[in-house]
Amino acid sequence: MTATQQPCATCSISVERAQVSVQPLRIATRGSRQAMTQSTAIASAIERVTNRPVELIVIDTIGDRTQADGVPLHSIGGQGVFVKEVQRAVLDGTADIAVHSAKDLPSEVAAGLQLAAFTERRDPRDVLVGRALDDLDPGATVATGSVRRRAQLAAQRPDLRFDELRGNIETRLSKVPERGSIVMAIAALQILELTDHVAEVLSIDQFVPAVGQGCVAVECRADDEPTAEVLRRIDHPATRRAVEIERAYLAELGSGCSLPVAGHVDGATLRVFLADPDRGVSVSERVELSSSIDATDAWGPDLELAQRLAASVTDRLAAIGSDDVR
Repeated sequence: MTATQQPCATCSISVERAQVSVQPLRIATRGSRQAMTQSTAIASAIERVTNRPVELIVIDTIGDRTQADGVPLHSIGGQGVFVKEVQRAVLDGTADIAVHSAKDLPSEVAAGLQLAAFTERRDPRDVLVGRALDDLDPGATVATGSVRRRAQLAAQRPDLRFDELRGNIETRLSKVPERGSIVMAIAALQILELTDHVAEVLSIDQFVPAVGQGCVAVECRADDEPTAEVLRRIDHPATRRAVEIERAYLAELGSGCSLPVAGHVDGATLRVFLADPDRGVSVSERVELSSSIDATDAWGPDLELAQRLAASVTDRLAAIGSDDVR
């Protein structure tokens, strides 16, 4: 793990105030433009509510180091490859706060940390860049590093071919196959103001997003109550409710689950997806939730519902034959 410190460029902190004020809060972040933009926004939000200086500490992760070589994410551990070193910086005291894309987090909170804030969710949907789905020729190539996206596209268009895709946002946008497409999260393009590249926004009904997609998660040490209190002031309760329910579904599947999985809460509806690419089968389901969208802590029954749903779709997936796609 390597780390470099940078003052938050958008935090208006004078030298004089920094000399007499409290120590700055230190945010550990990846160094990509998307990650830096997200972390700078968190830093600005913290300063608005606390008037406390903030600095960014850039962490080099294994996910970043392997991007240039195009190593498939699932071959180096999948979930967690972009967050473990960032979390370690908080645990060892190098930083006070870790900022992540929520979809990159494993379902279990790392020992010694707490999920202290979720930012308001952006558009969670996936998009095609290049050609729209109906405009792709038979046998066209779609590039994506996500096994979930491949399984969902294959369920709709079994004729498509898939290529691996890694790299930062700009690199991926430069790798659209000839007469083909790439798949991305629209939230990433929104953050970098690159939505003019979008050919089609994919329906949530057929292309259920990844758990946590579209929002930023903020962690601090489990025993750091002062920092947790600061982060609670920038937490978005409706997003927390949605993502906590999604994560309950993912957690019930187990940390060892390597199958393509998706889960998304949209208001009062939880949509889930689970696939087995080796057998060419998938299961989709939706259920209605009982908690209100603006509930602050009363979604316990919906967490249990998400857990039961995970068991149900796992059983359904195991039971169907290889000729069925549901």
